[in-house]
Amino acid sequence: MPSEPKAALIVIGNEILSGRTQDANIQFLATSLGKLGIPLCEVRVIPDIEDEIVDAVNTLRSIHSYVFTTGGIGPTHDDITAAAVAKAFGVPLERHQPSVEKMKKFYSARLNEARLKMADLPKGAEPIETRATSAPGIQIENVFVLAGVPSIARAMFDSVAPSLTRGAPVLSRFVEAHLGEGDIADALTTIQNEHPHVDLGSYPFFRGKRIGLSVVAKGTDKSDIDTVIDKVAAAIRDLGHDPSVDVQLDN
Repeated sequence: MPSEPKAALIVIGNEILSGRTQDANIQFLATSLGKLGIPLCEVRVIPDIEDEIVDAVNTLRSIHSYVFTTGGIGPTHDDITAAAVAKAFGVPLERHQPSVEKMKKFYSARLNEARLKMADLPKGAEPIETRATSAPGIQIENVFVLAGVPSIARAMFDSVAPSLTRGAPVLSRFVEAHLGEGDIADALTTIQNEHPHVDLGSYPFFRGKRIGLSVVAKGTDKSDIDTVIDKVAAAIRDLGHDPSVDVQLDN
């Protein structure tokens, strides 16, 4: 595992790619991982196709500290993530009996073979258990297979978060002003070049009939972020505008 942990996310599901379902997990995982000092460096959205899942899992687990997947671990025919992850690791699926017993208590007479499919884990994997569902998520080496349902995905992430190796938390501050990106682009380029360890981004907005932008500085060193924000605010003043600077660092 690299000295500074980093993560990737694979969002699995035809319903996401078709636009029928709007993904709600990317923002949550990016924010939650950032608080742990584990930047989310890559996101792939792929269909329910076994070969594509296998390829994405094997590619990303070799270059990132952690890989998370969301979606495709339910009881229906298109829920193929567990089988695909097993194939990526070259192992068979095995029915996890403790999960079966937990599901028996929850579903009672409604437990059928389709639902039991959710207790099938790749050989050698550990279940990710939560109070949100009787069916488990999956951890195998550095890959974490989460549900697609946002509330369950969040519960599963919360269950595994304490076991993750943490880095320096990602901090951020922002400054806003009513001016266009083109007005301050040169100044932002200069500031970014002077502080390569700070991620500096500008994000336009329209409020009422006025155009403006938020300039966000992210990094792991508070003093660097403060310096960058001070420079951006000064550049905004030099352009004859009044900057509005936030007063608190956000994790």
